[in-house]
Amino acid sequence: MTQTTPAIVPQSAVRRLPRVALWLFCAAYVLPGLFGREPWKGNEFTAFGHMLALAEGASDWFNPNVWGQAPELDALLPYWLGAWAIQIAPEWMSAGLAARIPFAILLGITLTTTWHGVYYLALSPQAQPVPFAFGGEAKPKDYARTIADGAVLALIACLGLTLLSHEASPILTQLGFVSCAFYGVAALPYHPRYSLSALCIGLIGLCLSGAPSFAVLMALGSGLLCLLDKRSTTVETARQHALLLLAISAVVAMIATLTDVWHWRLLPQLSNWQEWRSLFRLMSWFTWPAWPLAAWTLWRWRHQWTSVHWSRHLVLPMWFIGLIVATALLTRSSDQTLLLSLPAFASLAAFALPTLRRSVAALIDWFTLLFFSGCSIVIWVIWIAMQTGWPTQPAANVARLFPGFQPSFGWLAFLIAITGTIAWIWLVKWRTSKHRHALWKSLVLPAGGTALCWLLLLTLWLPLVNFARSYKPWVQQIEEIMVKQDASQIKEACLLTYGLDMGQMTAFHYHGGFQVKVVEMSTLEQQRKCTWLLVDNDLRPDLGDVVDLREWSRVRTIRRPSDNNEDVTLYYRRHP
Repeated sequence: MTQTTPAIVPQSAVRRLPRVALWLFCAAYVLPGLFGREPWKGNEFTAFGHMLALAEGASDWFNPNVWGQAPELDALLPYWLGAWAIQIAPEWMSAGLAARIPFAILLGITLTTTWHGVYYLALSPQAQPVPFAFGGEAKPKDYARTIADGAVLALIACLGLTLLSHEASPILTQLGFVSCAFYGVAALPYHPRYSLSALCIGLIGLCLSGAPSFAVLMALGSGLLCLLDKRSTTVETARQHALLLLAISAVVAMIATLTDVWHWRLLPQLSNWQEWRSLFRLMSWFTWPAWPLAAWTLWRWRHQWTSVHWSRHLVLPMWFIGLIVATALLTRSSDQTLLLSLPAFASLAAFALPTLRRSVAALIDWFTLLFFSGCSIVIWVIWIAMQTGWPTQPAANVARLFPGFQPSFGWLAFLIAITGTIAWIWLVKWRTSKHRHALWKSLVLPAGGTALCWLLLLTLWLPLVNFARSYKPWVQQIEEIMVKQDASQIKEACLLTYGLDMGQMTAFHYHGGFQVKVVEMSTLEQQRKCTWLLVDNDLRPDLGDVVDLREWSRVRTIRRPSDNNEDVTLYYRRHP
């Protein structure tokens, strides 16, 4: 008998992953990095600056602009979410923590919608395993649930998801809405109402998160797939779904026009082989370990997507990946764009599980075991060196790379790290013991290892990460210099800046409470009200063109402790 699917799965192989275990995996991945830290420099702090300005009424809600600088992405909703969270947060909660909460929820939504999207894809008849002559094959819902569990584990295991998914920035908003759209299209033949609601939320959210063209293309392409899919629904229903997606794309285009977020930013960025090689290297580690499994899926299921009657559980993720990777080739921030492809990569990776050979599964387990166990040991050794000074070489390396850093010990962080490490040891013991095989078993160690290393970094190393990636130590260092110069002119002082970027200015306003003004945007009368002037060191030679140097005395040049390329020079007004 000719097999219609390469999946040969008995009922014993689709044992349910305990919900408590799955929730703990997700919690161990989502929660570290939410508490106990300051906003990190880079994309997160730039976005936080716009959120804070909106919350304080210093910026226009439909035209975010802080100190004359507009957002890099023409996004509105991410800044609105952060600003609303800051406004409704209780007084005891910092603005940085409040702004991160809706983005942590978005990461949870990403994991949830990915699970449900893959579940409904696995329910399609083309995705089901081969029926046995005398019964005993996996039941459809049990099989779909197991594949969905594997998809979530594959998504958590992706290395590229780790950092970007824990920053409160527009790209995480886009990821949440892309996963909503993915679920909406996947579940359309089963729950049209829920699916259309998810599609509307996802595509309109994408439009307001800086990706209107992407949202329209996604809707049109998905509508075409629904129209061509003649095996999941009737022809009449397929036409209705395609028309609904066309209508949603028209609504998205109208909203983009009304909010004036149509801005073409796609330009060819790859002009030589070196840039292509860098992109391939980025893709190879960014989507690891999902991409090898996804490639295996496409090979083993090749007859299901290369024939005229293709299968939606393969073609739909392929469409999302193709669109996103093509967009990544045309953007300067390829890593951020590739983030959006991870739910689709995880979906394809999950469908490799029913066809994996035992030798391949064993190879994945041993590689994962050695890699993540080694990483966790390194994290613990360096933490011990920071606390005790032994081993001496790691302690010396930390002191050299982060001058001025003072390690601290926290019992709560230590106990959480110990608990996570014990859980990893138990997980390794469970995985290597002899028991019945489950399809999701091959992805338990990759997901657990990724979650463990992230947990250890954001507990044991949290003070070091804060010192390296936060502006707070730098602001405190400059405040101490100001106090030595003139303690009476520190509290709520006016700070004039020249050449500083928006993140740096936000840092002095948020961490130091300064009234920050930009030289180029201030009148002479406004400038004379400021006691302090902070200048980017690269622009010091041009300072005489914008201020009267006779009114200022140079205090000193200050280097950010964890960045040798971030120097500023502080000036004090001689005659306030």
